[in-house]
Amino acid sequence: MTTRDALLDAAAHVIRTKGLARATTKEIARASGFSEATLYKNFQDKEELFVAVLRERVSSFTPLQAALAAVPGSRTVRENLEDVVRAAADFYVASFPMSASIYAEPALLAAHRTSLSRRGAGPHLAGEALAAYVTQEQKLGRVAAGVEPSAVAAILLGACVQYGFLTSFAGRPADPDEINRLASDTVGALLNGIAA
Repeated sequence: MTTRDALLDAAAHVIRTKGLARATTKEIARASGFSEATLYKNFQDKEELFVAVLRERVSSFTPLQAALAAVPGSRTVRENLEDVVRAAADFYVASFPMSASIYAEPALLAAHRTSLSRRGAGPHLAGEALAAYVTQEQKLGRVAAGVEPSAVAAILLGACVQYGFLTSFAGRPADPDEINRLASDTVGALLNGIAA
């Protein structure tokens, strides 16, 4: 295991148990068995470390990226959107407990926002990627022309954020069967519409 891997594992553990706002670089370094100076040789700051944890230690982030990169015209739109919902729900369940505490500290949230912006990262990218996918499917005639792609993204990802929040609030792990139902029911409602 590399020093970087040990730091990421320690950071993931400390952030999960204490929340991002209360996780200090000193504590993360101590949990990793390395010095704080070693941490700063591998990561510019706590925000960079947190983003790396989300990318590399929250197992559902990679599937979410893959689902958001669905090739327009491949499989069915329903299958692709259900994959996005399943991956996003898993991601939000895993990441919500880690990131929720940042909202209690406005200065830390502002610093985190600035850090993500400098890196070209941020939570808005998932919605943009999903909207871009829907736009491409519109061009292929597989999604109705009158549909607003950003609304589709907001509806689907919003349902996933709510699932992550409620699961975290209840203090229980994600239920794969529940997530499959969420994917099927949410995408189904969206594709079928709610008008009588």
